[in-house]
Amino acid sequence: MSKPDTLFEKGLALFSGLTSFMFVYYGIGILNAVSVPEWERVFAYIAIGYGLGNIYILSAAWRFRVSWTIWGNKLIAFCFFSAFAFDMWKTGIKSNLEYVGAVGIIFVLWLNWFAIKTLSQRGGVEVEATPAKAKQGKGKKVR
Repeated sequence: MSKPDTLFEKGLALFSGLTSFMFVYYGIGILNAVSVPEWERVFAYIAIGYGLGNIYILSAAWRFRVSWTIWGNKLIAFCFFSAFAFDMWKTGIKSNLEYVGAVGIIFVLWLNWFAIKTLSQRGGVEVEATPAKAKQGKGKKVR
């Protein structure tokens, strides 16, 4: 693998990790606020779950190169964006800038998916088992 490819993969992983921590920070900020409506608290838990789930999936894609990470990221991104869209619908759109925010969220979710896709499909050893079996040396396939 060439040095620019490795640098690109590390940059994608760093971006995905930072945005995941931003989702967690955002959710914790909502939970620590005073007099937050119940639906906003639920949305905060969803944002925290997306951030932590993406960190776990990112680390699995980085360490084990398993194929389930792509679908796992798609699933949690779909769940988060569904909750985000429902929140926009429930609270009402007050400004056209909210659409810009939605497009920004879509872009970040897409880049997180692309980072995980890139990391899980890079060359080398591919593990087709769960991480516990991978530690035992079972399920490895060399390309």
